Amino acid sequence: MTQTAVTQVIKTLNHVHQKLGLIRASDSHFFTEWYEGLPVLTASEREALDLIRQRFRYHREEGQVTEGTVNAIVVSRLMEFAEVYDLPFRLRSEVPVEIETTIENETLRGRIDFLVVQERFWRVIIESKETEFDVEMGIPQTLAYVMASPLEQVPLFGMITNGNSFIFLKVDRERRDYDFSETYSMLSRSNRLYDVLQILKSIAGLVV
Repeated sequence: MTQTAVTQVIKTLNHVHQKLGLIRASDSHFFTEWYEGLPVLTASEREALDLIRQRFRYHREEGQVTEGTVNAIVVSRLMEFAEVYDLPFRLRSEVPVEIETTIENETLRGRIDFLVVQERFWRVIIESKETEFDVEMGIPQTLAYVMASPLEQVPLFGMITNGNSFIFLKVDRERRDYDFSETYSMLSRSNRLYDVLQILKSIAGLVV
């Protein structure tokens, strides 16, 4: 079964638990990488992140922001600041996955775009043309992709965004455990992109 086919079957966390044999870690120390020992940002990095948020909000005022816009304005810039586009990192793109769910008798359709860094970090963008998917909608499909990784003896990570929000996850394939971070919203009064970049830098240091 291909990875794309797996993600069409794994659509909920119950599917993750039942079909992939994963469980959410109960140990609060399982995923400390998203809040402990984070690098300090420079003044220039904070200034750049303020500009990124300002640009995103400007375009968001007109309505839904497409995946291409999110990637160009926000995600690619964050990846660049985390220095994952340069040596020694290697990137691999995956075929986008179509997603569909029904909420209050309304069928929502979208897609998930995957980019893999060093076979240990998955950057995931969720796009919906009319109605925005909750960022948590991407967790089951991301876990399905992560479980197809050839690496088993090192922690694996992911970052999922729908443009407005970001969430990070960690998987230990040997222990069959996973967990995810709190959600960082672009609509917060404080600029949560500071936190997102700090976590990205921290994870980048681990996946080299």
